[in-house]
Amino acid sequence: MTTSDAPPVAAPFLPSLEPIRLIDHEGRRAPESAGAGFAPPGPDTLLALLRAMVVGRRFDDQAGALAKQGRLAVYPSSRGQEACQVGGVLALAERDWLFPTYRDCVSLVTRGVDPVEVLTLLRGDWHCGYDPRAHRCAPQCTPLATNASHAVGLTYAARRKGADTAALVLMGDGATSEGDAHEAYNFAAVWNAPVVFLIQNNQWAISVPLHKQTAAPTLAHKAVGYGMRGYHVDGNDAAAVNAVVSRALAEARAGGGPALVEARTYRIEPHTNSDAPQRYREDAEVEHWRRRDPLARLEALLRSEGLLDDAGKAEFDDRADRLAASVRERLAQPPHRSPDELFAHVYAEPTAALRRQRAAVREVAAHAERSRDGNGGR
Repeated sequence: MTTSDAPPVAAPFLPSLEPIRLIDHEGRRAPESAGAGFAPPGPDTLLALLRAMVVGRRFDDQAGALAKQGRLAVYPSSRGQEACQVGGVLALAERDWLFPTYRDCVSLVTRGVDPVEVLTLLRGDWHCGYDPRAHRCAPQCTPLATNASHAVGLTYAARRKGADTAALVLMGDGATSEGDAHEAYNFAAVWNAPVVFLIQNNQWAISVPLHKQTAAPTLAHKAVGYGMRGYHVDGNDAAAVNAVVSRALAEARAGGGPALVEARTYRIEPHTNSDAPQRYREDAEVEHWRRRDPLARLEALLRSEGLLDDAGKAEFDDRADRLAASVRERLAQPPHRSPDELFAHVYAEPTAALRRQRAAVREVAAHAERSRDGNGGR
């Protein structure tokens, strides 16, 4: 097994200016030249990709509705980016780790995390609503690019322990402008860490367009400067994303070092439910990308090749509706949290100051409880 101290592989090739594509915008198999040597996944994987995207979009719609009802503090939709998140996650092995950001709720649902636990952070109940170790999913990070260095550290440590563990880091295009991204890319390449950085280039860092963030031909070209392999892929083509990330992970496990994959996609909805995107982008641009819908593209291919019919699609929709109904029902009631939870998991051993604060909060909570009981007896 190659250790993380092994030297990186030779300088990578230049990524292509045209994104790698296996299914065209009309849902047909793309010309072989557009695939750059990548082959589409088999029928079972293609069906799994569509199933997960249908479920993910229904979850995303439901979460957006809950935000409008005030049941979530905020929700950053990833509508239009399902092919990136689903394609990347389904390339992971069970032993691998996922490092998502705040916009990557669909990736967590695809990974098997309870959807209600996924929304816990956005509800404001906990910093992370799920057990990261159980699912091998790091907590969703809100500061840009901080998850990248965490993934490098985890995989570096795992390799030194002899574990065959790789990691997938999800990032936005805005995150590539952060110093944390530079540090993570550099350390990953120097340490030959088995990490794949999947950049979901949705072309807007809130209201800042991509051309104001970088002068690079593509974000994938940035890989060259760090000594990583770089891939430029169509981010609305789930088959292409899955094929490219699968190869990048396999190369990383084999000692080929990290890779940077740019998936070119688009954020259809506002940055969050409190954003006003009409102030910085044109409706025509949004409509252009709506016509490149990743779900419609893959569904068209599967139907044209006899792999999906109305009954099969109805089964996917029913699965998605049942998940959404469960989320609605379980989030209808307010959570019951103990004030003590504020102090859990801050440090392994609480400091003296934390212990004093916890005692003060307990006293206030007990007073409130006594007052409630007294009022109830009148």
